[in-house]
Amino acid sequence: MKVIVVGLGKMGIGLSNNLIKKGHQVTVIDSNPEVLDSLGSDFAGIKVLGFGFDRDVLSKARIDKVDAVVSCTESDEINAVIARIARTIYRVPHVVARLYDMKKAEIYHRLGIQTISTTSWGIERATQFLTYHQLDSVYDIGNGTVNLVRIEVPSLLVGHQVNEITVLGEIQVVSISRNNKTFLPTLGTILEAEDILYISVIIAATDKLKSMLDLI
Repeated sequence: MKVIVVGLGKMGIGLSNNLIKKGHQVTVIDSNPEVLDSLGSDFAGIKVLGFGFDRDVLSKARIDKVDAVVSCTESDEINAVIARIARTIYRVPHVVARLYDMKKAEIYHRLGIQTISTTSWGIERATQFLTYHQLDSVYDIGNGTVNLVRIEVPSLLVGHQVNEITVLGEIQVVSISRNNKTFLPTLGTILEAEDILYISVIIAATDKLKSMLDLI
């Protein structure tokens, strides 16, 4: 996955390094040359100097080629502008904005923009939003006979019910993360775009689950 991270505070640096460790291609943008220099010559990502809302800077960062943009500057307003530019003008599939005032979160969600807040939680949460597009193993249960996996709901299942990816004794959706909240679904829960599903599956039924999710 190709990701642009705007703003290199603790969250921006932590997230960039986290994504690079997971094998993703990362481009960072910051207006402070000293901050970019502080990353060191061994930084595996691409550095771009400038403001993240500047079209020329975004063009230099190849925003038209990326899968995701994360804006985590110190300003809610700047993060909002960058997120909206990425989402509405460049049609970036996944956009995440840091918010200090979480009361605004619902407005962002209506625009299709995920939000994060505190640094340590935000780094992990942003990584989740950006990388759960294939089955990601979370935990092995019972000597590896049962696996807890997570994945962003595939587009073909949006609008369908949880019972359509449930097989008694083999596959069960145990929780769903949606709009920064996690809940326990019922069989009749309707799946929405950008839901992150946590699914319990016996190892023998893994291929069956992949088929249901259209992964094979």
